[in-house]
Amino acid sequence: MSLTYVLVVQGPAYGTQAARSAYQFAEAVLAKGHSLSRIFFYQDGVHNGSALTAPASDEFDLVAAWQQLARGHGVELQTCVAAALRRGIVGQQEATQNQLPTTNLAEGFEQAGLGGLAEGMLTADRVIQF
Repeated sequence: MSLTYVLVVQGPAYGTQAARSAYQFAEAVLAKGHSLSRIFFYQDGVHNGSALTAPASDEFDLVAAWQQLARGHGVELQTCVAAALRRGIVGQQEATQNQLPTTNLAEGFEQAGLGGLAEGMLTADRVIQF
Protein backbone atom coordinates (compact mmCIF):
# COMPACT_ATOMS: atom_id res chain seq x y z
CA MET A 1 0.00 0.00 0.00
CA SER A 2 1.42 3.35 -1.06
CA LEU A 3 0.96 6.32 1.25
CA THR A 4 1.18 10.05 0.68
CA TYR A 5 3.35 11.98 3.11
CA VAL A 6 3.73 15.63 4.06
CA LEU A 7 6.72 16.73 6.12
CA VAL A 8 6.85 19.73 8.46
CA VAL A 9 10.42 20.88 9.05
CA GLN A 10 11.01 23.25 11.95
CA GLY A 11 14.78 22.94 12.23
CA PRO A 12 17.20 25.17 10.29
CA ALA A 13 19.38 23.83 7.50
CA TYR A 14 22.43 23.98 9.75
CA GLY A 15 22.87 23.98 13.52
CA THR A 16 20.56 21.08 14.42
CA GLN A 17 19.96 17.60 13.04
CA ALA A 18 16.22 18.12 12.43
CA ALA A 19 16.33 19.24 8.79
CA ARG A 20 18.93 16.67 7.78
CA SER A 21 16.87 13.94 9.44
CA ALA A 22 13.81 15.17 7.56
CA TYR A 23 15.75 14.98 4.30
CA GLN A 24 16.90 11.43 5.03
CA PHE A 25 13.35 10.46 5.94
CA ALA A 26 12.10 11.97 2.67
CA GLU A 27 14.60 9.92 0.70
CA ALA A 28 13.54 6.75 2.54
CA VAL A 29 9.83 7.43 1.92
CA LEU A 30 10.44 7.85 -1.80
CA ALA A 31 12.75 4.82 -1.98
CA LYS A 32 9.97 2.68 -0.48
CA GLY A 33 7.60 3.73 -3.26
CA HIS A 34 5.49 6.16 -1.26
CA SER A 35 4.77 9.70 -2.42
CA LEU A 36 5.82 12.94 -0.82
CA SER A 37 3.55 15.75 -1.89
CA ARG A 38 4.85 18.68 0.14
CA ILE A 39 7.46 19.79 2.60
CA PHE A 40 6.41 22.75 4.71
CA PHE A 41 9.24 24.67 6.37
CA TYR A 42 8.06 26.40 9.52
CA GLN A 43 9.67 28.50 12.27
CA ASP A 44 13.48 28.25 11.96
CA GLY A 45 12.95 25.64 9.25
CA VAL A 46 12.43 28.48 6.76
CA HIS A 47 16.22 28.87 6.69
CA ASN A 48 16.24 25.74 4.50
CA GLY A 49 14.87 28.00 1.75
CA SER A 50 17.68 30.56 1.81
CA ALA A 51 19.61 31.07 -1.40
CA LEU A 52 22.43 32.59 0.63
CA THR A 53 23.79 29.47 2.30
CA ALA A 54 27.33 28.54 1.29
CA PRO A 55 28.50 25.40 3.08
CA ALA A 56 32.15 24.39 2.82
CA SER A 57 33.02 22.18 -0.13
CA ASP A 58 33.35 19.12 2.13
CA GLU A 59 29.97 19.66 3.81
CA PHE A 60 26.54 18.44 2.73
CA ASP A 61 24.60 21.17 0.92
CA LEU A 62 21.14 20.65 2.36
CA VAL A 63 19.48 23.50 0.44
CA ALA A 64 20.71 22.07 -2.88
CA ALA A 65 19.61 18.61 -1.77
CA TRP A 66 16.05 19.85 -1.10
CA GLN A 67 16.03 21.48 -4.54
CA GLN A 68 17.20 18.29 -6.25
CA LEU A 69 14.63 16.22 -4.34
CA ALA A 70 11.85 18.60 -5.42
CA ARG A 71 12.92 18.56 -9.07
CA GLY A 72 13.36 14.81 -9.20
CA HIS A 73 10.13 13.85 -7.47
CA GLY A 74 7.73 16.76 -7.96
CA VAL A 75 7.72 17.68 -4.27
CA GLU A 76 6.46 21.14 -3.32
CA LEU A 77 8.83 23.08 -1.06
CA GLN A 78 6.89 25.70 0.88
CA THR A 79 8.23 28.12 3.46
CA CYS A 80 5.81 29.75 5.89
CA VAL A 81 5.66 33.33 4.63
CA ALA A 82 5.20 34.94 8.06
CA ALA A 83 8.03 32.96 9.66
CA ALA A 84 10.25 33.57 6.63
CA LEU A 85 9.76 37.32 6.61
CA ARG A 86 10.57 37.51 10.33
CA ARG A 87 13.81 35.66 9.63
CA GLY A 88 14.81 37.54 6.48
CA ILE A 89 13.88 34.90 3.89
CA VAL A 90 12.20 36.93 1.17
CA GLY A 91 10.59 35.95 -2.13
CA GLN A 92 9.93 38.29 -5.04
CA GLN A 93 6.29 39.01 -4.18
CA GLU A 94 7.12 39.76 -0.54
CA ALA A 95 10.03 42.00 -1.52
CA THR A 96 7.71 44.03 -3.75
CA GLN A 97 4.93 44.22 -1.15
CA ASN A 98 7.30 45.26 1.62
CA GLN A 99 9.48 47.51 -0.54
CA LEU A 100 12.59 45.46 0.19
CA PRO A 101 15.67 45.89 -2.00
CA THR A 102 16.32 42.21 -2.79
CA THR A 103 15.20 38.60 -2.47
CA ASN A 104 16.92 35.48 -1.20
CA LEU A 105 14.36 32.70 -1.48
CA ALA A 106 16.12 29.75 -3.11
CA GLU A 107 14.95 28.50 -6.50
CA GLY A 108 12.33 25.78 -6.18
CA PHE A 109 10.94 27.10 -2.90
CA GLU A 110 7.72 29.08 -2.63
CA GLN A 111 6.25 31.18 0.15
CA ALA A 112 2.91 29.98 1.51
CA GLY A 113 0.62 30.67 4.41
CA LEU A 114 -0.51 28.19 6.99
CA GLY A 115 -3.31 27.32 4.59
CA GLY A 116 -0.68 25.48 2.53
CA LEU A 117 0.15 23.37 5.55
CA ALA A 118 -3.53 22.77 6.33
CA GLU A 119 -4.20 21.68 2.75
CA GLY A 120 -1.27 19.30 2.87
CA MET A 121 -2.47 17.84 6.15
CA LEU A 122 -5.97 17.28 4.76
CA THR A 123 -4.75 15.49 1.64
CA ALA A 124 -1.93 13.36 3.12
CA ASP A 125 -2.11 9.93 4.69
CA ARG A 126 0.73 10.80 7.07
CA VAL A 127 2.17 14.09 8.37
CA ILE A 128 5.58 13.87 9.99
CA GLN A 129 7.13 16.76 11.90
CA PHE A 130 10.87 17.34 12.40
